[in-house]
Amino acid sequence: MRRRWEPPPHIRLALARGGAKGRGPGRPLPATLRTMPVIVIIPLAEIEADAVERLLDRAFGPDRHRRTAYRIREGTSAVPALSFAAVEDGALIGTIQCWPVRLARDDGGSDPLVMVGPIAVEPARQGEGVGQRLTRHAIRAAEESGAPPLMLIGDPEYYGRFFGFDARATALWRAPGPVEQRRLLARGTAPEGAGMLAPRIPALT
Repeated sequence: MRRRWEPPPHIRLALARGGAKGRGPGRPLPATLRTMPVIVIIPLAEIEADAVERLLDRAFGPDRHRRTAYRIREGTSAVPALSFAAVEDGALIGTIQCWPVRLARDDGGSDPLVMVGPIAVEPARQGEGVGQRLTRHAIRAAEESGAPPLMLIGDPEYYGRFFGFDARATALWRAPGPVEQRRLLARGTAPEGAGMLAPRIPALT
């Protein structure tokens, strides 16, 4: 069993010392601020798989496996370098997972993609920006690693405004299940051809 997550030394030091502008070196923060929990983003691989599944059930319900997104990525594993957890005072409060998928084009070609989501946040902590922090972190990691273009199923107004996703390239994409076409979104140089979204399994692609 993995041990309880503890903040690294530099974060504990930041809580104990005056980090705000105008505070002298070593001058302590007020007691109320010193005891405030810190949200830290860590690799999802450091979290027990059962804890991740329980959070997903609380966030989306036990019938979440029926969603089309699960069929698109069926048989794959989340990309470790692009999947993260938000932890506060040792407690898991949010996760984001990214998956290797592809556009199986009607002309016989295949374009690699990374599917973003689910983005799960503890119900009591929703609306506090935890999901946005996780999403930005994953996008930055994808950009820095040179990952394939990102795609997701989600609200175009929200993901367009905050993260630059849109449906310009996805008009001819299809999914192996029901989905609103306007909710098929992509970011970056995504392929624009007609095709079916499918898992990207190394033995096949």
